[in-house]
Amino acid sequence: MVFSSLTFVCVFLPVTFLLYHVIPTVKCRNILLIIASLIFYAYGEPVYVLLMIVSTICNYIFGLMMETEKKKAVLAAAVIVNLSLLGIFKYTDMLLMTLNRIGGLDLAPARIKLPIGISFYTFQAMSYVIDVYRGTVKAQRSCWKVLLYISFFPQLIAGPIVKYHDIERQITERYVDAQRVAWGFRRFIVGLSKKVLISNVMAVAADTVFALELSQINICSAWLGAAAYMLQIYYDFSGYSDMAVGLGHMFGFTFMENFKYPYVSVTIKDFWRRWHISLSTWFKEYLYIPLGGNRKGTVRTRVNKIIVFFCTGLWHGADWTFVVWGLYHGIFLLLEDVLPIRKLPKWLGHIYTLVVVCAGFVLFRADTIGQGMGIIFRMFAGWNFSADCMNETLRLCTPLFLFILPVGIIAAVPWKERLAVCMEKTGKRLGAKELAASYLGAGVLLILCMLNLSGGTYNPFIYFRF
Repeated sequence: MVFSSLTFVCVFLPVTFLLYHVIPTVKCRNILLIIASLIFYAYGEPVYVLLMIVSTICNYIFGLMMETEKKKAVLAAAVIVNLSLLGIFKYTDMLLMTLNRIGGLDLAPARIKLPIGISFYTFQAMSYVIDVYRGTVKAQRSCWKVLLYISFFPQLIAGPIVKYHDIERQITERYVDAQRVAWGFRRFIVGLSKKVLISNVMAVAADTVFALELSQINICSAWLGAAAYMLQIYYDFSGYSDMAVGLGHMFGFTFMENFKYPYVSVTIKDFWRRWHISLSTWFKEYLYIPLGGNRKGTVRTRVNKIIVFFCTGLWHGADWTFVVWGLYHGIFLLLEDVLPIRKLPKWLGHIYTLVVVCAGFVLFRADTIGQGMGIIFRMFAGWNFSADCMNETLRLCTPLFLFILPVGIIAAVPWKERLAVCMEKTGKRLGAKELAASYLGAGVLLILCMLNLSGGTYNPFIYFRF
């Protein structure tokens, strides 16, 4: 359990922020951020903060050991230790259940509770060790700085995955001014609004559909549920990423963008350039390229892509539904290499991508592969308009849902960027009035979020469980 959003916004963040800006030196500020991050992570689950600290110490030692002549062995040990920790806490039950199904065994589940954010901070720790091995960065002599890098609370539990070579200098050299703080706070509010005002509303509709029996779902409710989840997961995850980027700015850090309007993509390859960018670039740098990338022939390239997407699916969750989702995307990526999909008219490529992604997210959300396939079937062949099915469809169409649905669709398009391009062509720039209006709008959004959160309708971020 982590802080509720209301406690975080009203207590934890203001106290940490004020103390940070009272303290004069970077060294002391780093100590404050470490303490705050450990408190943030340990709230409600203090035992798992020890696991993160142990992981940090191990990787700090591995980094120092890279200066020996046996650095390949050290790297192998580091990868084994990190993946073993992740595997034990995240995949033990998946392995046991798979053995039961395949071998007809009756092994009892271990029921090991999943530490929040372990997939994120494990990948960050591995990126540090691998960067040191490659000589991209030098081994960090201060264990405290490695701990700050791995535990920094804005992106600790749901990303974006920050690679060490991107943030190394910022740990010791960074600045904060009023403009950066204002921009960061506004970005934080935008992210919070995505989660509270859009994602949570879509979650109600999506949860309703996925809780139904397949016989109660027709083409209408199937598409409504799939579209609702598609918007829910985007605004949930991109909202958290916006909050992390904004908070980073408020404390002097610059994190990479994790989303670039993925729902305007015209191919699946384009989608993965825009969706969860920190994860896709991590796999590219630390798995795909080391496997040989596209340098060892067509067959090897395709095998490498399948391996990457298998791992991408498995990273997301300890269930075969996630693996199937990853392989599903990998197959479409391979199809785009051999079929002229990239030559389709832009509008048709856009429709193709949205349909593929939407159906894929049904598998991602489903409790079982069978349920996912059943809902996908009804998205395209659910011609059952009985009173029972239509009542379930109408039950989804609340006034709030019907209002937020088009808002979510419109907000997923980069209107702001397009407007900026048009203004640049005409020689116009945003003036003080427009800037003031944007901050006023952010203030209104914050008030709406506070009112919503005070009602006690908080839903945890989806990626907290990864």
